[in-house]
Amino acid sequence: MAQIEEIAGTGGAPERAVTRGRSGVVAVAAATFTVVTSEMLPVGLLTPIGDALGVSEGTAGLTLTITGLVGAVSAPLLAPLLGRFDRRTVLCALMAVLAVGNLLAAWTPNFAVMVVARVLVGVGMGGVWAIAAGLAVRLVPPRSIGPATSLIFSGIAVASVLGVPAGAYVGELVGWRAAFAATGVLALMVVVALARLLPSLPAEPQARLGGVIRLFADPRVRTGLGVVALLVTGHFASYTYARPVLEEVSGASAGMIGTLLLVYGIAGVAGNFAAGAAAGRSPRSTLLVISAVLAATVGLMPVFGGSVLTAGVLLAVWGLSYGGVSVSAQTWLLASAPEAREAVSSLFVGVFNGAIALGALVGGLAADGAGVNAVMWLGCVLGAGALVVTALGKAPDAGRLRGGVEKRARGCDPCS
Repeated sequence: MAQIEEIAGTGGAPERAVTRGRSGVVAVAAATFTVVTSEMLPVGLLTPIGDALGVSEGTAGLTLTITGLVGAVSAPLLAPLLGRFDRRTVLCALMAVLAVGNLLAAWTPNFAVMVVARVLVGVGMGGVWAIAAGLAVRLVPPRSIGPATSLIFSGIAVASVLGVPAGAYVGELVGWRAAFAATGVLALMVVVALARLLPSLPAEPQARLGGVIRLFADPRVRTGLGVVALLVTGHFASYTYARPVLEEVSGASAGMIGTLLLVYGIAGVAGNFAAGAAAGRSPRSTLLVISAVLAATVGLMPVFGGSVLTAGVLLAVWGLSYGGVSVSAQTWLLASAPEAREAVSSLFVGVFNGAIALGALVGGLAADGAGVNAVMWLGCVLGAGALVVTALGKAPDAGRLRGGVEKRARGCDPCS
């Protein structure tokens, strides 16, 4: 609420424009919540999805792989392709695509139709993130851009705490199809909110693809993206199969799975804020701690996760460490290229979603080939790899980020 009040109370623009900008930020935050919930919904439902569609848990995990892969490709491509259209219209259309994907998943009679549904979710997800990430600067006056951006991206944390566990609970109470249907209806409600609350947002010039690619020449950017790839791949290789691991290793009941995922989500929110403060001072030190803790926690799950209590403790520490990955990695990358924030952010989104897809894929292969414990060992190894890359790679100076933000803020126009 404090963030919303700060956004609303900022001068420099007509009161009506400021009020509508504030409402628009809330609507976009609802969109990011729905997008992340839609993407991650299968995590708590893999076992019943596999049973209903007649596929293994590893194959069912492809529902996450497909969505992440499509999102990784669509994020950097959709914004330029839709460059001439008003962003309010585009966001509404993309959320409608997301809704159709979720409703199709709820109805699906077989795995082939589920694949189509998850492709649609991936298109909607990638497009929404590509546009939503840069909308705060267009919705509020300059001094409120920071709080507005935080509010928009809070959808990630809230989806982890509420969206995915809620999906698991709904799946347990009335079936996994109802969980997808409810998310589809939520997406339709967000379409209405976006249409009513967002102002007109004419298209702006987009960054050229060549400029984005040239960022790879910076060793700090390459290191940051490498750490993202390793940590996110390792996390999703393991976390995608959290339900089977908790069932087989810890003996957790279906009803307990939702509670454990809720514990993970709450810890993730705490980790996000803790890492955000620390990364502003030293991105390298923060990511070193995150990589070490994540690798150790995931590796210990098969060894000490034999009871629900110990598994819950390990899951909480896991959530605490992974909750800081996004904000720490983003701080690293923005400090590496403060003059190209949008371009480096598009690379971050693409690599992040590609790593989600790769993690779910290799995790599925490990689960089917060597059992669910193997996915934990795989996550441990990749987390250790991230630790090595963070320690040996070239790190940015956090002061460059502060200087770049101040310079950019001085050049921003008030919201229209």
